[in-house]
Amino acid sequence: MSLHYDDKGKFYTEYVSKNAVEAIIQTLTHRINGKIYIRVGERVSDELNQSDKFLAVTEATIFDTEGDLTYKCDFITVNRDHIIWIMPEEATHPGAE
Repeated sequence: MSLHYDDKGKFYTEYVSKNAVEAIIQTLTHRINGKIYIRVGERVSDELNQSDKFLAVTEATIFDTEGDLTYKCDFITVNRDHIIWIMPEEATHPGAE
């Protein structure tokens, strides 16, 4: 990793700090539970608005439309155009009315 300093002593790196967020992602055909990575100080919606075509998901568990487990994998990328909705898992309240 290289560091670059400007005239005022501020440094820049090629590394972008991100926080892992447990999330649930709904596509047309699957629900994906896993970790997505959000830049420090930003929201999930900010990450979705990035220009990258794909969203990286780690520790993914993938379910079909019936809720049956289809796949488990350490890493998957999801085409942002196929995401219907996404929410941080911490925001869920199963069975809440």
